[in-house]
Amino acid sequence: MARNDLTTGPIATTLIAFALPTLGSNILQSLNGSINAIWVGRFLGEDALAATSNANIIMFLMFGAVFGFGMAATILVGQAWGRGDVMEARRAFGSAIGLVLASSVVVAALGFAFAHPILVALATPGPALPLAEEYLRVIFLGLPASMMLVLTMMGLRGTGDAMTPLWFMILAVIVDAGLNPLLILGVGPFPRMGIAGSATATLIANGIAIAGLVGYMSWRKLPIRLSNTDRAFIKPDPALVRLILAKGLPIGAQMLVISVAGLAMVGLVNREGVATTAAYGITLQLWGYVQMPALAIGAAVSAMAAQNIGANRWDRVSQITRAGLICNLAMTGVLVAAVMGFDRTTLGLFLAADSPSIPIGQHIAQIASWSFILFGATMVLFGVVRANGAVWGPLVILFVAMFPVRLGIALLARPALGANALWWSFPVGSTVTLIGAALYYIYGPWRRGRLLPAEAPPVAQPAE
Repeated sequence: MARNDLTTGPIATTLIAFALPTLGSNILQSLNGSINAIWVGRFLGEDALAATSNANIIMFLMFGAVFGFGMAATILVGQAWGRGDVMEARRAFGSAIGLVLASSVVVAALGFAFAHPILVALATPGPALPLAEEYLRVIFLGLPASMMLVLTMMGLRGTGDAMTPLWFMILAVIVDAGLNPLLILGVGPFPRMGIAGSATATLIANGIAIAGLVGYMSWRKLPIRLSNTDRAFIKPDPALVRLILAKGLPIGAQMLVISVAGLAMVGLVNREGVATTAAYGITLQLWGYVQMPALAIGAAVSAMAAQNIGANRWDRVSQITRAGLICNLAMTGVLVAAVMGFDRTTLGLFLAADSPSIPIGQHIAQIASWSFILFGATMVLFGVVRANGAVWGPLVILFVAMFPVRLGIALLARPALGANALWWSFPVGSTVTLIGAALYYIYGPWRRGRLLPAEAPPVAQPAE
């Protein structure tokens, strides 16, 4: 267990060493989405690209519906690991698998059935609607495998293992990016599937990756693997179910708040026409890279804080927060500068040089990209407070920032600013979120109480 112990040693270097593989995984995931967008945009055109943009926002919404359970389990795994209780970590992980698998199957079935009315409610542009529906239905079929892959990677990071998820993310990206053009165009023995081929490639890649990861965990006897005797943990323990639900539902609600706000923004953007929708979709791809360091640092901070809280090392928690904020400022700041400095070049990867979407995308990036530095600081603060199970404060802060503030600016300022109101709503919303997160971190009650009793002695560890 010592090799994954985040409760000892220098904080800044440990944080960076843990965050870098997570950052690599996040970059690969975004790179995979960008490569797939390039295939779709180049081979199928702007209507298909707008279709995938709309469908992917919806998938983020569905993902948020079950993601909270995984995050709650990760916190439990981290705290149990920090206090040396491996069996409790496995029990929490198994309960989360049972909950997330069942939830993802239900969400996938509902999403598949209601894909068309969801896209209509989103005001998906007419030419993109049938393509978006075709793409979205296949993506929904792959949701359970996608969620199992994400949950397993999250559980491993809760034990301080960030390298294993990186290797299997590499596998998923290679398979997905490689199959995309073959299934879109019907190369060789592969059927010509058009936009559905892109979604099918993702489904196959995630299935291969999760099967390989489960096999690897068993072969290498990783600590939170579920051996034959542990598989009963997949039938969730009632006490753990209550705890995971109590913490997971508000975390999932946070994802839903972000997703619904994103859907509302896409609906407003769609009314500006296909060129603006495509430009916004590509800008979201670029922002995916910009926010990767913040997400990686936030995950690392949360895992480190959870282990230290579990080990009752509160003296290190504030130091972890400080190191996370400094790392975010440096890493996210560099990417923001790169995106704003080379916006036309990066947009040109997705679209033809004379596309009317390129200048629109440049304009969006210049107004809103810098706000992701504020977003990163918020992720660090939220990651620390969530590590002790504080989930309602971040939910309220996000709700206020997303709806009365961000969407309020986008709607109320539109008569005066036109489409610029949509883009300026991002930095305004991010500023409000960071102020709320800082006040909650300093004055909030998140330090009181804990998910796992600090004084409970570790149970006997299972034989390897």
